[in-house]
Formats: sequence, structure tokens, C-alpha cells
Amino acid sequence: MSVFASLVEQLADLLRPLFGASAAAAAIVLFTALVRLLVHPLSRAAARGQKARAALQPKIAELRRRHGRNPEKLQRAVLELHAREKVSPLSGCLPSLFQLPAFFLLFHLFSSETIGGRANELLGHELFAAPLGGHWADALADGGAFGGPGLVYVGLFAVVTVVAFFSYRLSRRMTAANPAVSAAGGGEQVPGMAAVTRAMPFMSFLTLVTVAVMPLAAALYVVTSTTWSVAERAVLYR
Repeated sequence: MSVFASLVEQLADLLRPLFGASAAAAAIVLFTALVRLLVHPLSRAAARGQKARAALQPKIAELRRRHGRNPEKLQRAVLELHAREKVSPLSGCLPSLFQLPAFFLLFHLFSSETIGGRANELLGHELFAAPLGGHWADALADGGAFGGPGLVYVGLFAVVTVVAFFSYRLSRRMTAANPAVSAAGGGEQVPGMAAVTRAMPFMSFLTLVTVAVMPLAAALYVVTSTTWSVAERAVLYR
């Protein structure tokens, strides 16, 4: 944890000439971008995997025709098809899974009053008027929704809403264009996948809840990562 705190502090020191008192917030955004850049090869692999799953749809439709009355046999046959074609039905989850450690480190870092037995100096950093270790509830108590800290959250909520809207439109367009990800376009490839697929277009709106309840530093990570994801998907799945 102390190593990670030192990394954030060093990034903040590098960015201070450009961002002043908000250098630590800028460091979090830069750190998030670096994490996403490292994960990008997995995202590209996930995009290739989805296209490969789309190519399997005619074979899956045939399996469904043959085993439609035996759900267990159908599921087993579909999984065997994926294994035979070396296509993982869950490869799209890998980019998110590999980001979780960085998110939890950041969340813990800005939720801890001490690090290595010393006071956590990072909690004193701010994004404009809002402390990076603070929450939306703290901002509401300190000047209300349109006070100094409150306006920072208003700005974040606005960014998240715009990104979520574009993510929603992108997900709907991908689902309509690609029956491989549509529950209505051919049923489940793996158990529970149809329910996940139906919920996917709305997932980005959950970021609003994250911004509201997480420390501001963790919220910045999530907002930056979500924005990157939408831009990345628009490029990889065009």
C-alpha cells in the first residue's frame, strides 16, 4: 500500500506544474489511463472473441434445433463447440477482472487515515474544492449541491450521464447488429448469459451510484475507466 501511495504522490509531483492543487486528481486520471493501456490487449482479444462467437451462430442454431428439448444437452453441446473452436464465451470479462486490483487499491488508499503507521497525506489533496477522500454526502453537508465541493460532483454526474448515454446507444446498436450478443437473436450461449446481455446497455448508468457513494478518488478512477471503455468499444466493435 505504501508503494502505491508513493507512486500516486510521485505522479502528482510530476503533474503539479500543470494542475496545481488538483495534481493528485490528475495523477489518478493518468494512473487509470495507464492501467487501461496495459489492459488494452485483453480488450482487443475480447473484441476478436466476440466476432468469433458471432461466426459460430449458425452452428449454435443447428445445435438448438437438434437439442432444443434437452436444455442440459444443449448447454453441454454449446460449451463443447466453444472449446473445439477455441472460443471462450467469457473472454469479454477479462479486461474488467484485471482492473479490479487497481480499483480496490485506490479505494483502500483513499479510505485509510494511516498508511504504514503514518498519517495518509493523500487525504489532504483535492479536486478543485472537493477532498479526494471525501464523499458526495460530505459535499452536500459542506455548502449543498451547488457549493464548491458539490459543483465538483455535479460536473462528474454530468460527465457520467453523457458517457452512460453514449454507452447505452452503443450497446443497443451492437446488440441489434450482432445476434451473438442478443438474447432475442438466438438464446443463451452459456447459462445466465442472456440476462447479462439484456442488462448490459444499462450498466454504465450504475456509475452514477459509484460516484455518489465512493470516495472521490475511486469515483475518478471509475469515471475515467468508463469513459475509456466507451471510446474503446466504439473503435474495436465498429
